[in-house]
Amino acid sequence: MSNRAIVTGGAGFIGSHVVDALLLGGYEVTVLDDLSSGDAARVNESAELRVMDIVDLASLEATVEELQPKAVFHLAAQSSVVASVQDPGRDCEVNVRGTLNVLEAAGKCSAPVVFTSTGGALYGDAAPMPTPEDRIPAPLSPYGASKWAAESYVNTWSLSSGIPHAVCRLGNVYGPRQSPHGEAGVVAIFSEHLHTGRTPTLYGHGKPTRDYVYVADVVSALLAASGKSGTYNVATGVETDVMGIWKGLSAAAGVEVEPQLADLRPGELQHSCLDAGRAERELGWAPQVPIADGLARTFRALVEEFEQG
Repeated sequence: MSNRAIVTGGAGFIGSHVVDALLLGGYEVTVLDDLSSGDAARVNESAELRVMDIVDLASLEATVEELQPKAVFHLAAQSSVVASVQDPGRDCEVNVRGTLNVLEAAGKCSAPVVFTSTGGALYGDAAPMPTPEDRIPAPLSPYGASKWAAESYVNTWSLSSGIPHAVCRLGNVYGPRQSPHGEAGVVAIFSEHLHTGRTPTLYGHGKPTRDYVYVADVVSALLAASGKSGTYNVATGVETDVMGIWKGLSAAAGVEVEPQLADLRPGELQHSCLDAGRAERELGWAPQVPIADGLARTFRALVEEFEQG
């Protein structure tokens, strides 16, 4: 039996941590990543990296057939809300067609897929807090819509094939290796501003809340979901506002800078918080890292990364 795992998007922030955990767990790991947002330097030297676009079905199927993986972790995605608004066609191509391609390829060797979806961008502003998985999604952006569509394929393919595919709806993930370039990684963005002494902009005037979950906790949830069939929120159930994140990182840095305040950008939510009770009941998973501890760990790690260039 193969002990190979495939991680799509394994050169990315979360994906590279998944790769490390799988290697520690005794897997041989192949990373599939087009490096459009990933970084080859993040990939563990004990893993194999193949540069590939998941939209290319022929290459994907040939690779999966060759490797015969025991498990597939599908993290490759177009993950920018702003980019999805600017180019919804490409967002759909990568997140929907790409996910269907992964399911088709994995199905030929009966490998279970763990698909990383979004929690915050999926449920919309009218959802109860914390939001359970059975809340009907009401995404505000093409990104949220494409992730919901992809989830439908994952669930349908699981039901029709009998292969236990899982959907993990992630809260706002933060931690070491997160890129400060882009709009999604607010913890990394703020950390870089603190490190360089620049003034950050807090959209929504610092008031929007998110459910911030540390990357190591996310990785343990994804591994626990492999071989399970279902949809799981992966989060803490705790709301933290943007100003709170800024103040927590400022405390970790030991500096005080007055931020600039601005309105929310198109497609962004006011509030998001997820109910992770199902993951605890069915996967035996619960987050372990409280926000203050996670922010301090992340700031220290990111400063090291920034200084190494």
